[in-house]
Amino acid sequence: MKFIYYVLSTVVLLGFSVSTYAQKYKSPADTGKLNVEYAKVQNNIADLTAKLNTAQSGLPGYQTKAVNAGNNAQTAAATSDTSATKARSGNLQDSKDAKKNADDAYNRAKDARTANDNVGKQNEKIRKLTDDLKEQRQRLKDLDVMRAAIYAQIPVKQ
Repeated sequence: MKFIYYVLSTVVLLGFSVSTYAQKYKSPADTGKLNVEYAKVQNNIADLTAKLNTAQSGLPGYQTKAVNAGNNAQTAAATSDTSATKARSGNLQDSKDAKKNADDAYNRAKDARTANDNVGKQNEKIRKLTDDLKEQRQRLKDLDVMRAAIYAQIPVKQ
C-alpha cells in the first residue's frame, strides 16, 4: 500500500514539474529574461553552425587520406607477399627483405586503420553537432512561442 502511495505521489509531482517547465516565461515581466536567453540561443546556433560547416568541409580530406592509406596498405601487402614468395628460395638477403616489407605492410595497415577511425570520428562529430543544432533550433522555436504568448497578454494601445 505504501508503494502505491509512493508511486502515485511521484507521478503527481512529475506531472506538475513537466507542466510548469513547459513554459518558463509567462508574463510581460519575463520579457527581459526571455530576450537574454533568446540571444544566447541564437549565438549558440551561430557557433554550432560554424563548427558544423568546418567539420563538414574537413570530412573530404579525411576520406581522401583514408582511401590513400588503404591503397598504400594494399600495395605494401602485395609487395610483402611477393617478397615472402621470393624468400622461400633460402637466400638470407631475400628473407631480410621479406621481413622488412612485412613490417612496412603492417605499419601501413595500421595507418589505414587510423585514417578510417579518423573518418568515423569526424562523422560522429558531425552527427553530434547536427543533433545539438537541432536541439537549439527547437529551443528557439519554443522561445518564439513563449514570446508570442507574452505579447498576446499585452494590451494594444489605441
